[in-house]
Amino acid sequence: MRLPIVLSLFSPVFAALINIDVGLNLPGLLGPGPGRCSKGRTSKNQACCVWFDVLDDLQEKLFDHGSCTFLTSTAQLTFHDAIAYSHTLGGNGADGSIMQHSDIETTYVANHGLVNIIGLQRAIAISHKVSFGDFIQFAGAVGLSNCPGAPKLEFLAGRPNSSTPAPDNLVPGPADSVTKIIERFADAGFNSDEMVDLLASHSVAAQHGIDPSIPGAPLDSTPGTFDSQFYIETLLAGTSFPGSTNSSAEALSPIRGEFRFQSDWAIARDPRTACEWQSFISEPSKLGEKFYTAMSKLATTGNTRSKLTDCSDVIPTPRFIQNAPYLPPGKHRSDIQASCKNQPFPNNIQTARGPVVSIAPVPS
Repeated sequence: MRLPIVLSLFSPVFAALINIDVGLNLPGLLGPGPGRCSKGRTSKNQACCVWFDVLDDLQEKLFDHGSCTFLTSTAQLTFHDAIAYSHTLGGNGADGSIMQHSDIETTYVANHGLVNIIGLQRAIAISHKVSFGDFIQFAGAVGLSNCPGAPKLEFLAGRPNSSTPAPDNLVPGPADSVTKIIERFADAGFNSDEMVDLLASHSVAAQHGIDPSIPGAPLDSTPGTFDSQFYIETLLAGTSFPGSTNSSAEALSPIRGEFRFQSDWAIARDPRTACEWQSFISEPSKLGEKFYTAMSKLATTGNTRSKLTDCSDVIPTPRFIQNAPYLPPGKHRSDIQASCKNQPFPNNIQTARGPVVSIAPVPS
């Protein structure tokens, strides 16, 4: 869903960056075996040690020493690189082509907001001599680890730094119809349930490019926490637009300061996806597991898993929390537009006490 300069799966952008070839640390090409790494850290595989140093740089330079609120464009980049895979049109998935061929791929409308993050990440990747494909997925996993409630994502290293530019029009956009989005995911090898699972990234996301009058407007009321709140709030009836402009990519929002993508609104209510959507409200405990599984598949799209090295032990473990979804203050069960025909909407959802809230923007 092409979330223009947003933190999430979908988006748009624009720019051009030069290509630089680098000598690489490719774990798949190095001998296996346990290793003692920098600062007294250890990994099951010596080849993974370089990623601890990359981790340190990422936390300092991109994530403000471990803040979840700086995840947005990094998460978006992981999706835009990996979803550029098609059984019919070409594209090699999670191969780093969006960074290696940024002079081409950032001219695509869907990538019109990724120029800055590509430049920042490219410099770090080159300094550590790791492949762009590996780096993009590693940065996404590290960024998510800063969000309480998130699962610890898998990270497999060893993607070569050899790629060709992905074709245009492979990233779904927030103004696209549900049918078009489902078909795009299917062409990349994902079913509609997996598509809904991947949208859990919108739990810690914000928009920056669809409505420039409200940069950093989050997609739910708890943008610093990975939880099911995004799923329940997207089912609330919209009442107003949070900014001064609106477009076909935006739907009415139920809460002041909160942004809603038209694609999210539609997917939450479509009969093909509504029950998977509602399942994360009925059973919030399964959100992390299903997102982990879908992300493991996305991050290795176009790659052969057996040729990659498991460096997941480098990824920090997120702080565990599990909040039950609730209705924001001032909202009631009658505001929910439940659309799953197979299961009733859960009747144990409570309304939070307190005054009606206005959601503050997240930093970019």
